[in-house]
Amino acid sequence: MRLRSALLATSLLAATPFAAKATTITGPYVDIGGGYNLTQTQHMRSTGGDDGYGVGRLGHRHGWTGFGSVGWGFGNGLRAEVEGAYNWSEIYSKARGDKGSDRSYGGFINVLYDIDLKRLFNIDVPVTPFVGVGAGYLWQNMQSGAYSGDIGSKLKGTNGSFAYQGIVGAAYDIPGVPGLQMTTEYRMVGQVESFGMGNIRAEDGSAVRFDHRFNHQFIVGVRYAFNNAPPPPPPAPAVVPPAPTAARTYLVFFDWDGAALTGRSREIVAEAAQASTHVQTTRIEVNGYTDNTSAHPGPRGEKYNLGLSMRRADSVKAELIRDGVPANAIDIHGYGEAHPLVPTGPDTREPQNRRVEIILH
Repeated sequence: MRLRSALLATSLLAATPFAAKATTITGPYVDIGGGYNLTQTQHMRSTGGDDGYGVGRLGHRHGWTGFGSVGWGFGNGLRAEVEGAYNWSEIYSKARGDKGSDRSYGGFINVLYDIDLKRLFNIDVPVTPFVGVGAGYLWQNMQSGAYSGDIGSKLKGTNGSFAYQGIVGAAYDIPGVPGLQMTTEYRMVGQVESFGMGNIRAEDGSAVRFDHRFNHQFIVGVRYAFNNAPPPPPPAPAVVPPAPTAARTYLVFFDWDGAALTGRSREIVAEAAQASTHVQTTRIEVNGYTDNTSAHPGPRGEKYNLGLSMRRADSVKAELIRDGVPANAIDIHGYGEAHPLVPTGPDTREPQNRRVEIILH
């Protein structure tokens, strides 16, 4: 019942709306969080004590967890981070009425992926789901633990062993504070306790060995990414002068990393084609551009954007030809990130710079 209630609470938090744009992290960030920790019952056995071989179970009750991490986002959804974690839960025995404490602490290296709903599904919401995995090392410390079975004494000591985790969550942009997000997540943490046999002992001196340890964690946190520019202004609509004067320049805008024309873009291209028949036109120049972000960051990014600008120009040329403009009257060029319409800082998604200019000469 406790596990079902915690899952419901996490789902409700994930559904909470915010009036902001979803964020993909580029560069350094920090993350802290805490929440509910549920440790599954562990099976154990002991050898070497006064009573010889024994078996038993270690029961857990309520607990809590906390973590802090620093990481780096690569701008394409992937993130890597180093995390320090601390977990606590109460040990109990219904039969004996005994209580104790069980703590684990250590670190993980995590790899995560942010799911861009706008790019993948064209869903414009201020929520970024993410998934991840991690591997690291945890120490488990017990003080006066209680248990049931053939082992008839309390436990004390510390074991260290390999640990791993799976992560599922979502981040919610906080309006008015670029880079600041609230997070909710579920983590399943596994620990190979048998690696640390011998460091936790019963009162009779016997070494105690455990089977796998599993923790289910439901966490709320806060994350801040340092390299986040303010949200860009909404793209300005294409300006169509009143008749009878026809425009000499038309602007067609594109989605990020896209070269496909929208319905509105096709209308603008059709207006340019129609205008070319009403004004004195010797040639039509079609120039493609991108903003200064790229689906392939790094040294390849500039070359990739140059090719993307040419693909956008080709899309507009093909539409002009379908609208009746002779192909030999159209000159196309791709300028990549050069000549931005709106100056920005580095690695900034600016809708007005993702454009094609149609110029009537």
